[in-house]
Amino acid sequence: MRGVRALLAAAVIAVTAVLTAAAPGPSPTPPPVDPVRNMEYWLKEYGISDAWKTTKGAGTTIAVIDTGIGKGPKELDGAVVGGADFSGVGKADGRTPVGDSDRNHGSWVASLAAGRGTAADKGMIGVAPEADLLSLSIGFGSSASVPFVDQVAEAIRWAVDHGADVINLSFTTNTLDWDRSWDDAFLYAFDHDVVVVVAAGNRESGTEEVGAPATIPGVLTVGGVDREGRASRTASTQGIVIGISAPSEELLGVSANGDLVIWDGTSGAAPIVAGVAALVRSAHPDLDAANVIKRIIATATPSERAKKVPDPLYGYGLINAAKAVSAPVAKVSANPMGDLREWIRLYRRAESTPQTSPTPTPYTVAPLPEAEPPSSAASPLLPSSDSLRYGTVPLIVVSLGTILIVLGVTAAARRIRSARTPRPPSR
Repeated sequence: MRGVRALLAAAVIAVTAVLTAAAPGPSPTPPPVDPVRNMEYWLKEYGISDAWKTTKGAGTTIAVIDTGIGKGPKELDGAVVGGADFSGVGKADGRTPVGDSDRNHGSWVASLAAGRGTAADKGMIGVAPEADLLSLSIGFGSSASVPFVDQVAEAIRWAVDHGADVINLSFTTNTLDWDRSWDDAFLYAFDHDVVVVVAAGNRESGTEEVGAPATIPGVLTVGGVDREGRASRTASTQGIVIGISAPSEELLGVSANGDLVIWDGTSGAAPIVAGVAALVRSAHPDLDAANVIKRIIATATPSERAKKVPDPLYGYGLINAAKAVSAPVAKVSANPMGDLREWIRLYRRAESTPQTSPTPTPYTVAPLPEAEPPSSAASPLLPSSDSLRYGTVPLIVVSLGTILIVLGVTAAARRIRSARTPRPPSR
């Protein structure tokens, strides 16, 4: 997801410039084509330069939640109007790149979305060159002192509160599920009419299927294609949540120090789509986020390689900026990429607040009588009043009664035997 390949483009640009200057042309000779602009094939092939006849994104704001937009590139002079750091290690304005291997990633993304060029018709230019940018720096992996999920959640809220019309997220977690704190953060963006554009991920970096935040209902997930419009084998992935496809190979980017690079990945495809979303919002300020997304997917160029629409590799097709801005599209009342609130209702039910039940009336138990005070200590060999009352006396009575009964029975038996014994005759 982060720039999977970055090569210095100076040599390529130099060769292109030589070939352009040496190429014969009609008389009078037209102004030479800037070699950098000439490398931005997506501007013409995906209808972006045609869309500029209507708008270049003026009046819109794109929030780039990434490693921070550097202050070095001339192509980004005047583009960044605000920012903040959420990594805990960057500068407060979000303009100091965070991380080691990823420190240029945010600048590459920003230059694709809204680069200004270096002069008239020169230097790298973004898809929406008149849109404003917000630089929200976060850190990937160990390059931050704040948990990643917290960084993203807080950055989304900050972006919404500071006027973002579009939020770009060029990263993946490589897991289908997401932290529950993101439920509220993404709902906050959707409830405030913000278009959230998310990269699908890259096979080359280990993402076989899309992962969060691309799996969150309501976001516009972007897959990547190569120069021939085929799903990129390295710089893209697949999943039923992919909504649109855009170029993800042989992309240009401006590093934090101003160096121009060539890189691959849906991390670059996403800001191209985010720029188109800014163009649509600029051309149709009355449209809500759901209808901006609807225009983008409804006007996509169907892929000849797609087996169905939407397709797990291409979504609804390849981005077409000119049609997205100008074509007639019927309005919708719901986000075509899904409803996060409904998903939460269905799949977070186990966390709902339990229903209250009436509290039973307590039963008062009468207090027990006080215990009798203990008797004075006595020898265990001598009888006590209790032992006499409950032991000795009853035993004597029972014993005497038993003896009397036995004696009575014995006496009676003797009388009976005496009466039956025959007496000798008397003379």
